[in-house]
Amino acid sequence: MDGRCWRCFQLPALVMNSLRAEWPGVLGQRLTLPVPPGQEAFQLTAIDIDGDPLTYSISGTDAFYFSVNAETGHVTLKQSLDREVRADTELEGLGTLTIIVEDRNDNAPVFYYLPYEASIPEVPPWAPGPPRAAEQGGMSPAQVIPDNTNNHWLFYIRPNGNVVLNGSLDYTKNTFYQIKILAKDGGGLLHNVVVFQNSSAYLSLTIIDVPNLDPRFLNEPYSGSVPENCDLGTSVLTVSAMDRDTGVNDEIFYSITNTSVPFAINATTGTITVSAPLDREQLPSEEVLLEVRAREKNLDIYGKVAQASTLVTVTVIDVNDNKPQFYNCSLLSCNFTTDAQSNFSGTIIEHSSSRLSVSNLNIVAYDPDKGANSNYELYLQGPDASAFTVSPTNILGSGEVQILVQDPSAVDYEISHVMVVQIVANDTGNPVDCCSIATVTIDLIDSNDHIPEFPQSIYSLSVMENSPDGTIIAYDPDSGVLGEITYQLLPESICNIFMVNATTGAVLVRNGSLLDREARSTYYGNLQAKDGGNLVGTTVLEITVLDDNDNAPVVIGSYFISVEEGLNISTQIQANDDDEPGNPNSELGFRILPGPFSNNFTIDEVTGEMHSKEPLDREAVEDERGQMVVTVEVYDHGVPQQSTLVNVTITVGDVNDNAPVFLNQSYEFSVFEDSPGTLVGNVEATDADRTEINSRISFQLQRSSGSSNFLIRSSRVQAGYYMGQLTVDPDVSIDYDTLQEKFFSLVVVAENTAAEEVGDNASVPVMVHILDINDEPPTIQPVSQDIHVSENGTQQGLVVTLVASDLDTNHSLVFEELAVACFKDESSAGDVCWDWFLLAPNGSVLVNSSDIDYELCDTVVLTLRAEDLYTEKGNRYSQDGTAPTAPSGHSHPCSCHTLSLQATDADSGQGGAISFSIVSVVLVDDNGVSRPFENLFKIVTTVEEDTYIGSIQVASNLDGSLKGQYQTVLTIFTVDQSYRVRLQFVTTVEEVQSNSQSIKADMVVVLGWGVSPCVLLTLSLCSCRVVAKSVMEAYFVYSNGTALDANQLIMCVLGRGPCTGTAAHPGWPIHSHLLFPWQTHTV
Repeated sequence: MDGRCWRCFQLPALVMNSLRAEWPGVLGQRLTLPVPPGQEAFQLTAIDIDGDPLTYSISGTDAFYFSVNAETGHVTLKQSLDREVRADTELEGLGTLTIIVEDRNDNAPVFYYLPYEASIPEVPPWAPGPPRAAEQGGMSPAQVIPDNTNNHWLFYIRPNGNVVLNGSLDYTKNTFYQIKILAKDGGGLLHNVVVFQNSSAYLSLTIIDVPNLDPRFLNEPYSGSVPENCDLGTSVLTVSAMDRDTGVNDEIFYSITNTSVPFAINATTGTITVSAPLDREQLPSEEVLLEVRAREKNLDIYGKVAQASTLVTVTVIDVNDNKPQFYNCSLLSCNFTTDAQSNFSGTIIEHSSSRLSVSNLNIVAYDPDKGANSNYELYLQGPDASAFTVSPTNILGSGEVQILVQDPSAVDYEISHVMVVQIVANDTGNPVDCCSIATVTIDLIDSNDHIPEFPQSIYSLSVMENSPDGTIIAYDPDSGVLGEITYQLLPESICNIFMVNATTGAVLVRNGSLLDREARSTYYGNLQAKDGGNLVGTTVLEITVLDDNDNAPVVIGSYFISVEEGLNISTQIQANDDDEPGNPNSELGFRILPGPFSNNFTIDEVTGEMHSKEPLDREAVEDERGQMVVTVEVYDHGVPQQSTLVNVTITVGDVNDNAPVFLNQSYEFSVFEDSPGTLVGNVEATDADRTEINSRISFQLQRSSGSSNFLIRSSRVQAGYYMGQLTVDPDVSIDYDTLQEKFFSLVVVAENTAAEEVGDNASVPVMVHILDINDEPPTIQPVSQDIHVSENGTQQGLVVTLVASDLDTNHSLVFEELAVACFKDESSAGDVCWDWFLLAPNGSVLVNSSDIDYELCDTVVLTLRAEDLYTEKGNRYSQDGTAPTAPSGHSHPCSCHTLSLQATDADSGQGGAISFSIVSVVLVDDNGVSRPFENLFKIVTTVEEDTYIGSIQVASNLDGSLKGQYQTVLTIFTVDQSYRVRLQFVTTVEEVQSNSQSIKADMVVVLGWGVSPCVLLTLSLCSCRVVAKSVMEAYFVYSNGTALDANQLIMCVLGRGPCTGTAAHPGWPIHSHLLFPWQTHTV
């Protein structure tokens, strides 16, 4: 049958007064029946050999689906056939004709075991890409929320319903996905149109974070400072790292990987402290670079250590803890790591001119402290200190020291051949250990008394530093007679830099590269003039090296500042210039160069003090680390101008000072009723804070009326941007028809999870409209009273109009007839009345025949139902209703036949008698709540030959306002009356009847049974008029089908035999139940 699914049903009785009939097809075969109601289904053809007129008719329980033209044999389909309700129908007559009902695609797929929820660990990015076209084989990409290009093939669905991951999952990007699963059938005909039915469900997928990321340091770069000589354990700074696997949040341990550094770090807090004595002068550099490693406690998913490193710059601040000392060397070649000296010696000619330096002295003074801490003064003391002076009198750091003649008359060989002075270097900023003393022994040289004389005893000369070789410093053509006097420059040490023309006496630069004012600003030399008699005259040359602007400013230290947002910062740029102090070449200025943050700061152009104009805002900094880099130019005022650039890096720490903000002021969504787990809509919010921990947002529903019907999940879209996915609670089914207001007013709260202050959240109103689904069955309004119709064609047309209602807003109701029952004097009258009345789709009951005859049938019961053609979900039909009609105006109570049961007993006579009884009737409403009823149905026992028939009939009118299904629990026993036991009571029938439950309980005790009885098959009470006594007839029946007769009951009560029934099946458990149906009795 074209591979389609079929069901069939049979019409059992086809009556034709003919000798031979031709069926539409071969008898015993199947006949496809695709026609809709109202059209001809097939043709019945019969032949009478005698040629008598033929009449066609159909009867049986399924006959109401069809009607046959009595004269032509045309069979028309009266009622819609539902393959899912009725399986098959057979027509029986000369044979059996099976009518096949074609399946129509009128049912959508149904999902089982809702809701669908799952959790899956995140998957690293080595998963395969989308399957190739040749591999897809009917697979389709799943619709994923959040919906973006990257998620298009992230999941796909196989034809068997398996949802397959097809890419990588990153917990840091999304912690939750909602996958829409569409079930679609292969299509089929419905109302002569090919229709594809589908339904959808949602899979809620929670992503579990796994340790696959290394930790990350916060607020890099790190820099700090600490003074030298501080106490051990002094805190320098604290580093902080976080596990980027935020769902794991593993414990972090810290360590310093450098060896031989005077610092330690707390393994758990990250605080760096001083672990060894700090002496800045002994360190290779005042800046110590530490490599700090952050390690997670547990291995990552690859079995490796998850770790990260950062560099920490610690500046050791100088303390004035060193005194100046003296060294025997030249300044350019001095090795200050050697031991200092305290004794020096030199020579000078007696009566040398003032300011002439002592020869053969190489004294350098040096203070290893830095900056102002290395400034010290020099002076002389000792017995001959008044005859000499020291130059220079003040040194910063290191410098050459010279002893100069101050009083030439005191320098007299005839008075003393040796003179002694002491040079004192005094660091005034270090009162504890301030001074060093060097003793200088000066040997005097005896001089000739008749020597050539210079016009001046001292010549002050000057030369620009870095002057080229041969530059003339001084030349006096009138100094003497050429050729008679020769000139020589002393001492030898000065001759490396200067020279003199032996004939003219001109002083020249020998090596200009050694002229560095910053190394030595003044040179003293003796210009010697020798005549022909070898008499020598001298004069002093004081050569001052003039400053050339050849040094750029030098910035002291590095500038990395960390500050929390909302605060101002202040720092001072420190720099020096080695050019001559007090000179424009060394006068420094400061300015901020144009840049992204230049307008946020000001700087004093003289002092270098830099300030922020206003409190810093982390959210104004685009850099993900929160760094603001400001470039400061340090310049001098010399010509040409020299300058140096320094970057001031300010790391602005994020403070949780921003509350979440919703992208919309309100949201409005709609969702269909009865759709558990369905996505309602997405709300979106941002948090301007720039760090992940401070910008996390969690969505919650504010408790209000109806909020319990919904759930909301938070997912990260990007940093500071989160989405709240509002769904219907998977365990809740919202019923549109029971809602007074067809909407819910919700309030969604966006809360910053890192907020410490109450109120760091935002809220937004969300209106959710509930859309109606046609899911409620119709309800037929009950007929208030029986309907009376006149017989013999005296009444035509409309009898009554039935009314049906539907709670759904969009519905289309039609009536259809299910069965016709004919009764005469409360007994079945067969199918004599089956075509007397016609039920129209609009509910109108019409007279359809003039053959209505009260003598044949006095009550007609139409079983009918209403159908909602627009039903989308659930039952499209009403509960079956009845419309009793009474011909000829006679009124009878409704004893509507609903079901017949048959039973036989092979015993003969009284032993084969069978009785039926109804145990209970329960109404199960649409919400699954059970409600018991009594006397709603009755069962009538009749006998046909050896067959006992139990007919269940409606005993009272059904309440049409009650929605649900009547479940008539028919625990019906057919008991051989030979097991009937008579129990005699000395009391009235009424008392026995009212105490029946106590009697049942007492029987349990007497028989020694541990469980209370549940059913008694029959019960008869007889009242004797002579004395006040009653007789109860009972059957003691077990649930396994066995029973006790009178003898077995007596033996059981007396304890002389087992309390088990006769002919118990060996495989059945013996339940000690005494079964009492107290609901039915006769007196």
